[in-house]
Amino acid sequence: MDALHFATMDSAIGPLFLAASTNGLVALEFDARLPGQQSIRPNPRDVREENLRVGNNGVVFEHSPRMLQPYLTQLEEYFAGKRREFTFPLDLRGTDFQLACWRALLAIPYGETRTYADIARAVGKPNAFRAVGMANNRNPIAIVVPCHRVIASDGTLCGYGGGLDVKRKLLELEGALTGVLAA
Repeated sequence: MDALHFATMDSAIGPLFLAASTNGLVALEFDARLPGQQSIRPNPRDVREENLRVGNNGVVFEHSPRMLQPYLTQLEEYFAGKRREFTFPLDLRGTDFQLACWRALLAIPYGETRTYADIARAVGKPNAFRAVGMANNRNPIAIVVPCHRVIASDGTLCGYGGGLDVKRKLLELEGALTGVLAA
């Protein structure tokens, strides 16, 4: 049975849920989710003890903000405009294609954007831009694995699990809004 530590934090874009294994951050989710959006988060009704919850696939969650403090600190620095890069470890879990897409997202520099087609080319599947979109949709570590930096081929904002307002705020924070994106 997998055991994860979790904590929540308030941020400039709303409440966030974080979960980490001993290997690194496993999930960073927005409090508000779109219908049908996947979540690793345990159901609050599934509390077994004061700090222990059972989530999807039998994962045991322990509420432990102290264990998540390094992640929380770096996120606070990011939202304060004092951090451009996260240095904590990640425990990415997905298919080989998803992992390749998420690694390509991690290569997008702070303050820059890429298109879905750019990511498809980066993973060696130039015609798989829709599949890249689905991999982005399944990205379990929002913000840190920066799918908010991916835009449509025409340069406009498109789909984001936290909503387009949140995507716009993150890109504004990073100084990545161009005239087309800001419109």
